[in-house]
Amino acid sequence: MNLASIRAIYGFEMARTRRTLMGSIISPVISTSLYFIVFGAAIGSRIPEVGGVSYGAFIVPGLVMLSLLTQSISNASFGIYFPRFSGTIYELLSAPISSLEIVIGYVGAAATKSIFIGLIILGTAALFVPLRIDHPMWMLLYLVLTAVTFSLVGFIIGIWADGFEKLQVVPLLIVTPLTFLGGSFYSIDMLPPFWQTVALFNPVVYLVSGFRWSFYGAGDVSLAVSLGVTALFLVGALGVVAWIFRTGYRLKA
Repeated sequence: MNLASIRAIYGFEMARTRRTLMGSIISPVISTSLYFIVFGAAIGSRIPEVGGVSYGAFIVPGLVMLSLLTQSISNASFGIYFPRFSGTIYELLSAPISSLEIVIGYVGAAATKSIFIGLIILGTAALFVPLRIDHPMWMLLYLVLTAVTFSLVGFIIGIWADGFEKLQVVPLLIVTPLTFLGGSFYSIDMLPPFWQTVALFNPVVYLVSGFRWSFYGAGDVSLAVSLGVTALFLVGALGVVAWIFRTGYRLKA
């Protein structure tokens, strides 16, 4: 494996990230603070506890997951779209670099930034509520798995999109609504039986549930099922990326 090429792509993407670092830090801090003010104060006063956990602390994993999904997709999609937009993607494809090395460079940089922002949100949340993490190693594992998986999804979107507006379609119209409806700010046990069944068809429920389990030792679904769905996402995304490079979809046109 050509580590120098991976390091070059990764370093270039991280340098682009550093130029917007202040905006990347300030935005999630302000957003997290607003969520706590609106949800924690307004709704938290009516729902003091969920599953033995204060409502303010209960929504922390959901906030992190919401930001992690959107940031991972956004970072990776913009990262690979701009070389396609400027035409420099052909130089990359003609260089002695394998498709695996290209993916590791771009996806690794996107996942790194997303994880960094997720940790910033955790730090911000700790200023508002007493934060408890029962299983820190599982929490980090979920953080990395989710960031890598959805950075792969963002990579796919960046290749599929043929305009800037399409880069925002999936995060805004699909991922964000699914996250809000996926138990980020409530437990699906609070829903009527019919809607509990409907919620189980939302894949984000399994991601949020597993991540919340790493904090408080309890989730809406079992840990094994959550890990299984996360792994399924990862394998599916890897399969699509492999197909893209094998067929040259929107890369060689």
